[in-house]
Amino acid sequence: MNLTENAQAVLLLTTYFAKPVKGAAKPLTPTEWGRFALWLKKSNRFPASLLNGDSEEILKSWHDTKIPKERINELLARGHAMALALEKWSRAGIWVLTRSDAAYPNRLKARLKTDAPPVLFGCGNATLLNSGGVAVVGSRNAEPVDLLFTKGLGKKAASEGYSVVSGGARGVDEASMLAAVEAGGMVVGVLADSLLRAVTSSKWRRGLMDNNLVLVSPFYPEAGFNAGNAMGRNKYIYCLADAAVVVHSGSKGGTWNGALENLRKKWVPLWVKPTSDKVAGNAEIVQKGAHWCDEVVGNVSIHSLFETQPFGEKPMDLFAVSEDNSSVAEYKIIGEKAKSEEIEARPEAIPTDFYQLFLTELKHVADKSPLTTEQICARLSLHKSQVSEWIKQAMEEKYVKKLVKPVRYQWAEK
Repeated sequence: MNLTENAQAVLLLTTYFAKPVKGAAKPLTPTEWGRFALWLKKSNRFPASLLNGDSEEILKSWHDTKIPKERINELLARGHAMALALEKWSRAGIWVLTRSDAAYPNRLKARLKTDAPPVLFGCGNATLLNSGGVAVVGSRNAEPVDLLFTKGLGKKAASEGYSVVSGGARGVDEASMLAAVEAGGMVVGVLADSLLRAVTSSKWRRGLMDNNLVLVSPFYPEAGFNAGNAMGRNKYIYCLADAAVVVHSGSKGGTWNGALENLRKKWVPLWVKPTSDKVAGNAEIVQKGAHWCDEVVGNVSIHSLFETQPFGEKPMDLFAVSEDNSSVAEYKIIGEKAKSEEIEARPEAIPTDFYQLFLTELKHVADKSPLTTEQICARLSLHKSQVSEWIKQAMEEKYVKKLVKPVRYQWAEK
């Protein structure tokens, strides 16, 4: 590798070159490096300045309890270890990008600012890192129906000319990437561990040879699996994409935490596949601000995923008045019909007019496709206990029918 002195200094300060040794100085984290790099910039210095024999003089004015000068000097003294590691990695086709390199992905810098990883190790077509696309994420132990949807989504992205961005882990990640590769699409894999092993794996050979794949990691290429690293890399998957789809999530773990972090930071529009799995966290992710995508992969338009609203529709707010008042007008019609049929009055704690408005919106969302209670809650922004009570009454009044295996509800009154 032909690395500039600046790149060498960044590597020395932020990267492991072998398994961590107890008691040795730990490389700077992205946040720590961001803080130190900002100080260097304000001091009109470059990282390379630290390699030219005057680091002691430069660091005289540096004061940070978590990044003492001794730690910096110990990291800078690892030149021999760096040279051996780089020679080994380069023989496997691995290259290095630092934040100052022109090929470094702009989306990471724009969205993460100083928290963007200072170094990226990779193999394959580095230009794909700036291609955007759709992130596809999900559980390692996904059900066959979820993997079928995932593969279809990967192929569809390829056919529509969009990149697939994922994490390379077993299950949803790997299925989406391999499907896109097989369809001749562009793929970005953000690995949390074992990059050196991955670049020699037969399953990625076709994509690398066709120049349609890039495997990249913010962790040194021989890093083993680490739960913290797996959690930490999730943000990079989202930030390298333009939209994201959660195929299946538990109510905790990497997929769950990554989805919620994206919602908090508002990096990209987030979509969630409906599921019949009762213990899945999919519905709760939608309740927290994500959007449902169509569970039939053939109905999904990749381009539409980049819109902030689902397929051009505004997310429903049950008690909001639409501009054309159409919902209110229809609600009045249903209300009059209810009165004419002398439907049993609701308890005082639940106003009848709100119930009629609920019926109106339920007719819109559950007319053609049955929905679970959780999906109805998410689409109408209502609490589960309230929906359950209104659904029960709607069934008694023959507006709604109940389906089983799994339990779902569909509009029945015609």
